[in-house]
Amino acid sequence: MLEFIPEDLSLPLRSPRNVAAAVAAAAAIGGVAWYLLRRPRPTAEEIEHARRVHLASIGRITDGSITEAPYLQEDMPTPRLIVYNYRIGGVSYEAAQDVTALAELVRDVRTDLPVQVRYEPHNPANSIVVAESWSGLRLSADVPRPILGIDRHMEDRHRPVEDRHKPATHGD
Repeated sequence: MLEFIPEDLSLPLRSPRNVAAAVAAAAAIGGVAWYLLRRPRPTAEEIEHARRVHLASIGRITDGSITEAPYLQEDMPTPRLIVYNYRIGGVSYEAAQDVTALAELVRDVRTDLPVQVRYEPHNPANSIVVAESWSGLRLSADVPRPILGIDRHMEDRHRPVEDRHKPATHGD
C-alpha cells in the first residue's frame, strides 16, 4: 500500500498510521456527504405542521379580522383558505393560511367577528389563525366547538375525580 504514496511527501506523512487516518477521514466525509444528499426531505405538509406547532407554542397574540374565506363549494361550510389582516406596531400585515388540513376546526367560520392572530415576535409576518392545539377563530353557535388541547385540560378540572380517567364525550 505504501508504494502508492508519493515519494516527495515527508516520512511522517507516509507512515501507515497517517495514511489510515486520512482514508478514514475521507470515508467519514464521504458518508456524511452521502447522508446529507440522500436523507428524506420533509414534505410541505410536515413543514407547515411544524410551523403551526411552533407558532401555537411561542407566538404572541393580537387581534385581526378575516377579509376573505372563500369556500371550495358553496354548499360546503369549510373554507380552504383564510385571508386575514392584523396590525402590529403601526404596521399592517395581510396574510393567508391554508386550512385544508384543519377542516374540522374551521367549519362555519364567522367572518363578521374579529379573530385572534398568533405571530412570531421576531418575524411578525409569520402568523396563523388556527392550529391543531389553538384557534383564534370565532365559529357559528350551531356548530359544535372542536376540542383543543387547552380545552381538554380545563374540562378535566371540572369533571369528578372518578371520571377523569375516562375520555370526555362531546356533542352527544
